[in-house]
Amino acid sequence: MNTTQAPQDAAQQKLEELRRSIDNIDAALIYMLAERFRHTQAVGKLKAANNMPPADPAREARQVTRLRELACTAQLDPDFAEKFLAFIIREVIRHHEAFAREGR
Repeated sequence: MNTTQAPQDAAQQKLEELRRSIDNIDAALIYMLAERFRHTQAVGKLKAANNMPPADPAREARQVTRLRELACTAQLDPDFAEKFLAFIIREVIRHHEAFAREGR
């Protein structure tokens, strides 16, 4: 083995280790999102059954503020966190609107 190969092998090993960690985190994120959507679907069904509007702008605004603060604490870009939350909220509202149409 030459002297340039050893650092390259070590770097490759570290890269694979980091990627395994990322893969595990991605799996955890998927399961956490699934759990979150189970709860938001229950909220949507409850809202539909009680003729409540699918969206709650005041709650959404509070969530944006809360998650931006959490992002800062976690050293995550708060703009990214807000965009991510907006994406999730759009999907949740879409589900809630479907429940309302179905009359659940």
